[in-house]
Amino acid sequence: MKHHKSKFLRGRPIVPAPIPKRISVEALVDSYFQAYNAGRLREACQLYAKKMLEPNVTVGMSLTGALTPAGLGGSCVVPLIKNGFVDWIVSTGANLYHDTHFSIGKSLHQGSPFLDDRLLRKEGVIRIYDILFDYSVLLDTDEFFRSVIRNEEFQKEMGTAELHHLLGRYVAEREKVLGIRNSSVLATAYRCGVPVYTSSPGDSSIGMNIAEIELSGYATRIDPLLDVNETAAIVLDAKRKGGLSGLLIFGGGSPKNFMLQTEPQIQEVLKIKEKGHDFFLQITDARPDTGGLSGATPSEAVSWGKVDPEKLPDTVVAYLDSTVAMPILTSYVLTKRRPRKLKRLYDRRKEMVDVLRREYVKTLRRK
Repeated sequence: MKHHKSKFLRGRPIVPAPIPKRISVEALVDSYFQAYNAGRLREACQLYAKKMLEPNVTVGMSLTGALTPAGLGGSCVVPLIKNGFVDWIVSTGANLYHDTHFSIGKSLHQGSPFLDDRLLRKEGVIRIYDILFDYSVLLDTDEFFRSVIRNEEFQKEMGTAELHHLLGRYVAEREKVLGIRNSSVLATAYRCGVPVYTSSPGDSSIGMNIAEIELSGYATRIDPLLDVNETAAIVLDAKRKGGLSGLLIFGGGSPKNFMLQTEPQIQEVLKIKEKGHDFFLQITDARPDTGGLSGATPSEAVSWGKVDPEKLPDTVVAYLDSTVAMPILTSYVLTKRRPRKLKRLYDRRKEMVDVLRREYVKTLRRK
C-alpha cells in the first residue's frame, strides 16, 4: 500500500552538512539557519529581501533599545537608508542622541558589563552594558544640540520629523567639517529625505535639552499630534497609490506601537476604509504572555486592524537580540537587492497629509 505523504512534510529537508570556510552571510543564512530562531531569522531575511523591497512597498523601520551606541546606526541603519531600503523611521530619542556622539567626533569604547559602577562614577565614565564613554561626551553632545536648537529656524511649533530634519542638516555639516563620513542616522536621513519620528519626544536627552531651552525663553515647541497624522498619511499614501506597507521592527516599546497604530488611526479614528499593513517583520527578545511585547504578535495585531488578515503569512517574528540580527539582516539584503529609488517622503509630508484630510472630510460628510 502506497503511503500518503503529509502536506506538512513539504518543507525543505534539514541537512546537517558541515559549514565551509569563508562562507558568505547570504549562504550562511539561506543554507544553515534551518530551525528555531535561526529559521525565523532566515525567513525574516528572505521576506525583507524578496517581498518588502519591491518598488511598490513603503518600508517603515522602528528602533528601540540602545542600538546606536553599539555602532549599529552607522553600520546598519545608514546603509539601509542610503540604499532606499527604509522609507520612514520611528525611533527612541535616545538612539538619535547617542548616534550623534560619533558625528561630532566623540568616542565610545568596548568594555565589560561586569565593572563596579561606583568606581565608574568616580572616574566620570558612563556605562551602557558593555559600552563605556567619558561623561564629557554627554555634556558636549548636550551643548551641541542646545546651540543648534537656539537658532531661528527652530523657534516655532513643529513635529519631530521636522525637528530631526533640521537637526540632521547641522549634524551633516559637523560631519563634513570633521571629515567624518556616513556615521549618522540623522544626517543620512536628512540627505535622503527620510522622515524620522520619535513617539515620545520628551523621553530622551534631546527632549531634555529642548526643555532647558524653553526655560531659557526660546519658542521651540514639539507637537507629537502632527506626527500621528503624518505617519498615518504615509501609510494611506502607500495604499492609495496601489502599493503596500511593510514594517521592519527592532525591539518593541513605544516606537513599535506608534508605527503600528497608523492603521487604527486610519480605520478606527478617521473612519477611512483600509485593511492593515501588508508586511510585519519584528526582531525582539520580549514575550507576549508578560505584556512586554508592545503591540504583541502579528496575529494579535490583526484583531486591531494593524495587519491585513489576508497578509498574515507575510509576517515573521524572530525572538533574538537585535544587535545580532541587524548586521546579519543588513548584510543579507545589501547582497540580495540592488538599491531602490529613494521615495523622499519627508519632502511630500504636506501633500500626503492633505490627502488624509480630504478622505477624513469625506467620512464626516457620510455621517
